Amino acid sequence: MVTSDAHRPLAAQPIDALIVGAGFAGMYMLHKLRGLGMNAKVVEAGSGVGGTWYWNRYPGARVDIQSLEYSFGFDERLESEWRWSERYAPQAQLLRYAEHVADRFDLKRDIRFDTRVTTAHWDEAAQLWRVETDRRAATHCRHLILATGCLSIPTDVTFPGLDTFKGPIYRTSRWPHEGVDFSGQRVGIIGTGSSAIQSIPVIAAEAAHLTVFQRTPNYSMPAHNGPIPQADFEAWSKAPRAYRAASKDTGGGFQNEANATTLATETAPDEVRAELERRWAWGGFRILGAFVDTGIDPAANRIVQEFIAEKIRAQVADPAVADRLTPKDHPFGTKRPCVDT
Repeated sequence: MVTSDAHRPLAAQPIDALIVGAGFAGMYMLHKLRGLGMNAKVVEAGSGVGGTWYWNRYPGARVDIQSLEYSFGFDERLESEWRWSERYAPQAQLLRYAEHVADRFDLKRDIRFDTRVTTAHWDEAAQLWRVETDRRAATHCRHLILATGCLSIPTDVTFPGLDTFKGPIYRTSRWPHEGVDFSGQRVGIIGTGSSAIQSIPVIAAEAAHLTVFQRTPNYSMPAHNGPIPQADFEAWSKAPRAYRAASKDTGGGFQNEANATTLATETAPDEVRAELERRWAWGGFRILGAFVDTGIDPAANRIVQEFIAEKIRAQVADPAVADRLTPKDHPFGTKRPCVDT
């Protein structure tokens, strides 16, 4: 809901910082700058906080980093008072978490929702940014911080015939917030990226018939999703700072039990197999850190490629379909892999 002051400047006088985007990065930035004594405001195109988890509401949407890690670590009380229900939290719970953080730290009083930045110009003489929005409101700020994310502008893929299709067309990047009922429908899904891999099983369970159109297969690892074991909660609560520090020391910024010394090409095949099996059984991105050379040595990478191809053949009964689902055009890990259920 657009408030009555939507067309007024965020502040009558220049402010220290304007943050664009109220996702997890923008929310934390506002909290951090407040703590430094700075006058900071946020503009957000959506009607609520959450960023990715406000916009992405397609069926099956969930995080592919473990929930315990995919959370703020700047406040121990916040960590202790929030309880995740699953290893990989679903979109609705992630959005509730974002709302909880916003309320917990009273962030919304400095956020202007339903407002999109249209232009930003640096005034060299005044040493200020002049930022204008689609609400015809201009703000001057010393620092302009774009917490908009790297994928915030959806790409509308098109092809001949799309404009003459008579049925409804949905895009996972702009899914209706009220949801879609696919009961009794014939559905076609184009693509097998992360959002497709998450939504296909959910839509297939509801639709009368589902066809998937794939250009390029992706590597995908099992999530083995489910309730978080109590032992995991207890281990985390005993040493949250140690877990955070370990995550920061990895290439991806999350726990993947990275092996910093062992080479796949110099390890006995049965030992390599055992380690890959152990990580596959654990699930998620843990297999990425199995050996130090899989990201730099094509021979080492092929070991993992062949391991995953074998897993696909074991799961997909039709050999021809299994072959079409097996990536062949890129080494494992060079294109972002998916996590599936």
